[in-house]
This record gives sequence, structure tokens and C-alpha cells, in this order.
Amino acid sequence: MTTPRHPSRFAVLATAVCLSHPSAWAVLPTPVAPSTAPAAGDWIGLIEGYIKDGGLVLGLAIAVLGFLWVAYLAFAKFNEARQGKAEWAEVGVLGIVGAIVLIFASYLLTEAAGVI
Repeated sequence: MTTPRHPSRFAVLATAVCLSHPSAWAVLPTPVAPSTAPAAGDWIGLIEGYIKDGGLVLGLAIAVLGFLWVAYLAFAKFNEARQGKAEWAEVGVLGIVGAIVLIFASYLLTEAAGVI
């Protein structure tokens, strides 16, 4: 039994034949338009829409990281208070200040989403 001399050529040929067949492209989903929905053929508007949506997702990711950071600090301060290294009032102050910071960050992200 002999093996083909150039299996990479066969793979390239098979891929080209499969991709050239119209039914290979029929199963691909249509891309989702950005939230601004520009007119058909407006490539600049389409790119701007995708950048806007990307900025909103980035802002949401930053807000999630801020929430996780405040939660980590709260658990750390709670653990210190249980061990007697910190006062329980510090835990309460951290909770109040952390909530205010998260509410303020959410407000700023909401305003920024309207401006972008």
C-alpha cells in the first residue's frame, strides 16, 4: 500500500472544491448588524456602529471588574474582622463606599452609552 506523495496538495484541492460549492456557503449565519443599524452600503456607518458596540462591551467589562474588585475587598476585610485584625465598622464603611462607587460607575457608563 502506497501513501500519496503530497497529502497537503490533496487537502488544499479538497478544501477548494468544498468551498467553491454553493451549499457550503448556505449554512453560514448572516452577520448581526450593529445597534445603530446604518443604511445598506454605508460601510463607514457600519464600522462606527461596531466600534460603538465594542466600546459599550468594554465599558460593561470594566464595570464587572470593578464589581469583582469591590467584592474581593469586602471579603478580605470581612476575613480580617473575623480574625480580629480589623474593626467591624471598617467592613460596614467598605460596604457603603463600595456600593456608592459601583452606583456612580453604573451612572457614568449609562451616560457614556448615550453619548457614544
